[in-house]
Amino acid sequence: MRNASNKVKSVRVLSFILCLLSPLVLAQEPEDWFQLFNGRNLDGWIAKVRTYPAGENPMNTFRVEDGLLTVSYDGYENFDNRFGHLFYDTPFSHYRLRVEYRFIGDPAPGTQEWAYRNSGAMLHSQDPYSMPPEQDFPISIEFQFLGGLSDGNARPSGNMCSPGTHIVFKGQWTDQHCINSTSPTLDGDQWVQVEVLMLGNEQVIHYVNGEIVMSYGGLTTGGGVVSGHDPAQKPEGAALEAGYISLQSEGHPLQFRRVELLNLKGCMDSTAANFKPWFVEADPAACLYQE
Repeated sequence: MRNASNKVKSVRVLSFILCLLSPLVLAQEPEDWFQLFNGRNLDGWIAKVRTYPAGENPMNTFRVEDGLLTVSYDGYENFDNRFGHLFYDTPFSHYRLRVEYRFIGDPAPGTQEWAYRNSGAMLHSQDPYSMPPEQDFPISIEFQFLGGLSDGNARPSGNMCSPGTHIVFKGQWTDQHCINSTSPTLDGDQWVQVEVLMLGNEQVIHYVNGEIVMSYGGLTTGGGVVSGHDPAQKPEGAALEAGYISLQSEGHPLQFRRVELLNLKGCMDSTAANFKPWFVEADPAACLYQE
C-alpha cells in the first residue's frame, strides 16, 4: 500500500507541475495568494543577524520605506560579516513563493566582493530561534538573487546554494554548494520577479521573470558552508521536507515590493468547505465541514 500511495502522490505532483506550466493556468492564477509582506510594517517577521540573538534587528537593518521592504546598512560603520536573515514566522512544506526585488545603491563598507549585488530567499530553513548568535547562515536551501556587475561577465540569478544541505541535481546527488541557473545576467537596479515551486523535499523549480531556470529535488541536511550552528540541527542525510522562509542580508542594499505565497498543502476532500483544487499535499486535520 505504501508504494501504491507513493505512486499516486507522484502522479498527482507531476500532473500539478504540468498544469502549472500551462500558459492558461499562469494567466488564470488562483486567488488565495497570501501576502507575507503587508506593505506597511514587519508584522509576522523575525530578524536574525549574526552575533545577535533572534528577534533583534540591529541598526534597523530590515525596515519598511515608502511601502517597500528594505535591507539597509546606513547604520553600519563596517559590515563585518554580520549576515542577516528576515524570517517569516510560519513554516511551510508545499507552496509557491513569489518575490519581486531590486538591488539599490552601494554595498556596505567591508562587504566582501562576492556579496556585491548578492542576496536570496532561504527555503525550508531551520527555526530562527534555533540559531545561536554566531551562526552565519540558516541551514536551508537558498534561491540566490544575483545582479550583474555591468562588466560584461555572465552572472545569472535564480541559482541554488546549499548551506548545511544537499540536493539531487539532474538525477545525481551532489555536494556542490552553488549551482548556476540558466537565467540571463540582470544588470542595473531593475525589478526582478522570481518564483519557486516547493514540493516538500521531492521537487523544487526556480523561475526568473516567468521562465524556468533550474529544477532539482532530494533535499537533505548535511555538509558544510554554515558555521556557528548547533550540530543537532544538521543531521547528515535527514530529509528536509519543510521549514521557514527568510530574506537575506549579505551586505548589498535591496528592496522588495512583493513577497507572497500560495499554500499547496491543505484539505483535499472535495466535500469540505475549504477544499482547493490546487492542493497537492493532503492535510486532513485542516478540513472544515458544514453542519
